[in-house]
Amino acid sequence: MSLPLFWLIIGGVLCLMELVLPTAFIEATLGVSALIVSVVALVVPQFSIQVAIWMVLSVLANWALKRFVPKRTPYTLADSTEARTLTAIAAGQTGRVLYEGNSWQAQCDDQEAAIGADEPVIVVGRKGNTLLIMPEHSIR
Repeated sequence: MSLPLFWLIIGGVLCLMELVLPTAFIEATLGVSALIVSVVALVVPQFSIQVAIWMVLSVLANWALKRFVPKRTPYTLADSTEARTLTAIAAGQTGRVLYEGNSWQAQCDDQEAAIGADEPVIVVGRKGNTLLIMPEHSIR
């Protein structure tokens, strides 16, 4: 078997393997590098030099395509933002809300709004140990 045909078969097999077993373009870059080496093999008859060229092309192609592969970030759950008032909260005053199973001191972020007892609210921030809340009906 001639070396250009060998590299052509290897390149084709690696590219097809990428279609069957996706590996974030690793097999595809190896396959494309082998296809390029199959053309180079027509000019450079030494197998060891062909392998070296294939390795260099593969490393360069993987390095160049690395920026297109999405970075994996660990999935984190968002903090709960919903709460329920335990006491009525007068305008500009503090009251109590049930947030993540605990009673918290809370104040309405809108200083002119009053919130009744047992109403759903949204936590929009925190100032020290006091939650800043808004009535759910005013946000949604």
